Amino acid sequence: MEVAPTTVTRRTNAYPLRLVSTALSFAFFGMGGLLLRALILPVVCRWPGSPEVRRRRARRTVGWAFWLHYRFMIASGVLHFRFEGKERLGKPGQMIVANHPSLIDVVFLLGNIRDANCIVKRSLWRNPFMRGPISTAQYISNSGGPEMLDEAAQVLADGQALLVFPEGTRTTPGTAPCFHRGAAAIALRSARIVTPVFITVTPSMLTKAEPWYRIPHRRPTVTIRVGEDIEVATFRESAPLPIASRRLNDQLHDLYARELGT
Repeated sequence: MEVAPTTVTRRTNAYPLRLVSTALSFAFFGMGGLLLRALILPVVCRWPGSPEVRRRRARRTVGWAFWLHYRFMIASGVLHFRFEGKERLGKPGQMIVANHPSLIDVVFLLGNIRDANCIVKRSLWRNPFMRGPISTAQYISNSGGPEMLDEAAQVLADGQALLVFPEGTRTTPGTAPCFHRGAAAIALRSARIVTPVFITVTPSMLTKAEPWYRIPHRRPTVTIRVGEDIEVATFRESAPLPIASRRLNDQLHDLYARELGT
């Protein structure tokens, strides 16, 4: 009787070291959030300046903290990282739309776009490690109500760049992103341009279904690629807002399915 061969997946790229480094990354992230909240941001925000200057200062401080965090992940061997086209992000009135494959997508993006606003998951406002930094930086809570839409539209009208994850949660591996129409509605109200950002993590890591300690068998590569700008004026002029919002959302769905191969 023949026995079917057993497939064994080898753990490569210093798996034990990567597991320890991943644990340290999470520990440093938590400690960094508390340090920002208790010591760094209170000092930064007491320096002289207008409310706008203080807000920018707070966001840049949070951005530097995120930058240091992901640089530690790279240096300690947790992952590889590539960012293509980041110089085209952070324009006034720009809505930056990104898919959301992993827990740390926002760390990579805000670590490189340090004066951008961001719509943040509502539960993070109750997180003791994140509540201080996100409130001081005046990020927007994703409450899902009309107040959130109004606030996000006003942020763009004021000339801020706004980072949005239209899925509202992390993507299920192997499936195409499913965007809520709220992001398209915000863009049509006041964005000057919409810039898509495509994020891939290969092999997948820190997805919605995976605990932090279930790291991939080989070192993952995070690639962030900036796509071509989408002019929203053509959508505004072509149809009433509800129809234009649906058309823009449909175009984003088709674009991400094509670019991500899902």
